[in-house]
Amino acid sequence: MSTNQIKTNWAQFIPLVTVFFFWGFVAASNDILIPVFKEAFDLSQVESQLVSLAFYIAYTVGSLLYLLISYITKGDLINRIGYKNSLALGLAISALGTLLFYPAANTGSFPLMLSGLFIVALGFSLQQTVANPLAIALGPISTGSQRLTMAGGINNLGTTIGPLIVSFAIFGSATSEKTEMSIESVKIPYLVLGAAFLLVAILLKFSSIPDKPEAIVEAESDGSSARSSALRYPQLVLGMIAIFVYVGVEVSTASNLPAYMEKNLGFLTKDVAPYISLYWASLMIGRWTGAVEAFTDNMSTQKILRFIAPYLAFGVFLLVNAIAKHDLTPFYVYALIILVLIVADIASKGNPARMLLIFSGLGIAALLIGMATDGMISVYAFTSVGLFCSTLWPCIFTLAVSGLGKHTSQGSSFLIMMIMGGGFVSLLQGYVADVSTIQSSYIVGVLCFAYLAFYAWKVSGILKQQGISFDKKVSGGH
Repeated sequence: MSTNQIKTNWAQFIPLVTVFFFWGFVAASNDILIPVFKEAFDLSQVESQLVSLAFYIAYTVGSLLYLLISYITKGDLINRIGYKNSLALGLAISALGTLLFYPAANTGSFPLMLSGLFIVALGFSLQQTVANPLAIALGPISTGSQRLTMAGGINNLGTTIGPLIVSFAIFGSATSEKTEMSIESVKIPYLVLGAAFLLVAILLKFSSIPDKPEAIVEAESDGSSARSSALRYPQLVLGMIAIFVYVGVEVSTASNLPAYMEKNLGFLTKDVAPYISLYWASLMIGRWTGAVEAFTDNMSTQKILRFIAPYLAFGVFLLVNAIAKHDLTPFYVYALIILVLIVADIASKGNPARMLLIFSGLGIAALLIGMATDGMISVYAFTSVGLFCSTLWPCIFTLAVSGLGKHTSQGSSFLIMMIMGGGFVSLLQGYVADVSTIQSSYIVGVLCFAYLAFYAWKVSGILKQQGISFDKKVSGGH
């Protein structure tokens, strides 16, 4: 795919990444809502996971609606109304969802709370379908996955501070034991969020983001998308399963961690928050590291940044937790685990398929260590899964939409649909935990990573047959 863009278009890219921040903020805040709702509405462990299910299933419903409307109107919806308008529309839908938290909190209705979350995520579904391929398209294809990684790093700034802000809004100083008042206090943060959605929608409307990115237009004109549908591309079909299991292992590892720490290690609910924050911060640490190549072509600068970026992200995590007055002593040892990530990142040489293979292997190792040990070692092993999940989304996404041309937004929609894996894999792991132990239930995650390693190996061959290679830039510079 030839593209005229030599450099990343920062004027367009920076407004785009604000939506990535919101997705992270809300998704990670769900982990705080789960124990609050569980107590306030007297739910079982499986019922409390309905929060995750309502949120992630909305991505599937949103994608199906998009495909249905495109089919009925005989033309791709996003291509017709434009990428920028689609983003603004998605934000407006999410804002509507936040309004439901007000009556839900006043009436103490769990179904209404779930409906609010569902509509917020419905808007996110449309935003994600547009924003992911757009991030890849706003610059040279060779650094597309790095740009998506950087956007993911901004997403994880949201996931790192989201749980702490929502926790503070609900519990005050995180010392209050009264959850009745917490249901009431859920509404204010979400109304503020709704206002923020609308503000960003207006900003995006007036930004310089293109209505149709050049890279996608070019791919159409060079005839690379001669197939009749996105589903005719094996890299996409196998990539859909990869997104399903990837989001599954990322979400279920975090959502089952509080129960493990409370039951097996005797933690109090309110003391779990910093560890959940560390898990999502691990994703940020990994993504800031993986995004280095999108900033500069200079190899020696890249080498220095590869060490600075992860520790800078780790510093953000420590700072946020220091402000929240959490004890930082247990976290310093984590600096050593970050070294494993840096070595793995260097070994992948910016090739998304190689990175997917190496990081999936490390994910399996981390889960097996967590299952075989106990005490704090197991907690660090499980949280380090965040480090190894960190760059998998952009790797899978880039590999799956490569060469799709005019089918890019349709293919993107199919991938976003598979985010439902976050809900289903969490439920499956919750079920395995109920019939055995929470610790042994992490075998579900091991199986997810095993498929990702297979996809990494398989997709390289598929793309080579189509004349697409990501190794050129490593051998011959940019």
